[in-house]
Amino acid sequence: MAVQLKSIRGVHDGLPQDVRQWQQVEQRARAIFKRYAFEEVRLPILEPTELFVRSIGEATDIVSKEMYHFVDQGGDDLCLRPEGTAGAVRAFLQAGLTRAGAQRWFYAGPMFRRERPQKGRLRQFQQIGVEWFGGEGPSEDIELLAMAAAFLEDLGISQVRMEINSLGCQQCRPLYRDLLVKFLTTQHANLCETCCERMDKNPLRVLDCKIASCQNALTDAPEMVAHLCEGCDQHFTGLKSGLDALKVPYRVNPRIVRGLDYYNRTAFEAVTDQLGSQGTVLAGGRYDGLVAELGGEATPAIGFAMGVERLAMLLPEAESASVDVAVITMGDALLNHSLNLAQQLRHADLCVVHCGLGNSKKQFKRANREQARFVVVIGESEAAQGLISLKNMATGEQQQITLEAALQVIAG
Repeated sequence: MAVQLKSIRGVHDGLPQDVRQWQQVEQRARAIFKRYAFEEVRLPILEPTELFVRSIGEATDIVSKEMYHFVDQGGDDLCLRPEGTAGAVRAFLQAGLTRAGAQRWFYAGPMFRRERPQKGRLRQFQQIGVEWFGGEGPSEDIELLAMAAAFLEDLGISQVRMEINSLGCQQCRPLYRDLLVKFLTTQHANLCETCCERMDKNPLRVLDCKIASCQNALTDAPEMVAHLCEGCDQHFTGLKSGLDALKVPYRVNPRIVRGLDYYNRTAFEAVTDQLGSQGTVLAGGRYDGLVAELGGEATPAIGFAMGVERLAMLLPEAESASVDVAVITMGDALLNHSLNLAQQLRHADLCVVHCGLGNSKKQFKRANREQARFVVVIGESEAAQGLISLKNMATGEQQQITLEAALQVIAG
């Protein structure tokens, strides 16, 4: 009896058609980020659980409900990383870079959260993240948002809007928090169960609820941008002025709060209406206190992250890799000769498929399935003369020529 293999809900395989689109996103990210002097880092998937409890906040949904954590055989409390910023800060500190000047990093790889699977939201998802340590802004904020906008434009993704907000700082946010809690208390009966729980632990997250009844109840809620201290107000004004100067379109959305405790001042999201309720494709903000919170010297920082699967959903289906040449062998005795020829073609940086042995009709069928641009046929006479038979599959033209001449024809 065959064993039926089960899949994990919210975790899917990256098949070739998926990976082609992921690579397209990653390649364009690397190209655009390089222009802004960002360098790639590789961070581990496994991290200490305490890292995220301290950085993200024990009351956040990520830590309290969504994080995959376990105690390993050695007694270490570990987790699969739910996001990348905390790990980047850990790496920044452990490498002793707090006095090394500005550090501009980006990274790509899987993240893990036990969320309710839905369109564009998975339990294992691919993410690209960007972190900039050492810049106080608002000039750094402006350049980072300009880079994000340039990336989306370069990728050819339209109908995406950049939304920005200010979350204040340790000076002005506690006062605003008290105002918000006072307002939410008057709307308690109109809020969902989750928002009622958040009122005490993380009231700003209530503003981010997507349930229509909660949004209606929040119509007259106080806005952080109207209660900023002088420093935060100047920072936010400078951000808007710089984006205007660079002609980066944006709109102020006072409901953007982000789901992590460590954000302050600038917060932003790139949002589309093409993915339903989960329309955020890129999001981030400033986290000036996180480095100190994790034991380092006070270091201003800003970053963003984007879900690769969500971005890929907005792209046309990527074409499969084009096969330049299919090699067909006319006779088992010529196998080694044809394999050697295939290798020589690959050394010329061509995509080559060797069609194996057996019936020549089957080999030609395989060449057609591979949609090869050219077919090279190796028979006894060609092998004896040091030639190959090259067929252009688009025109049907076939000729016996040398390998060097064939390379010129294939190159066009």
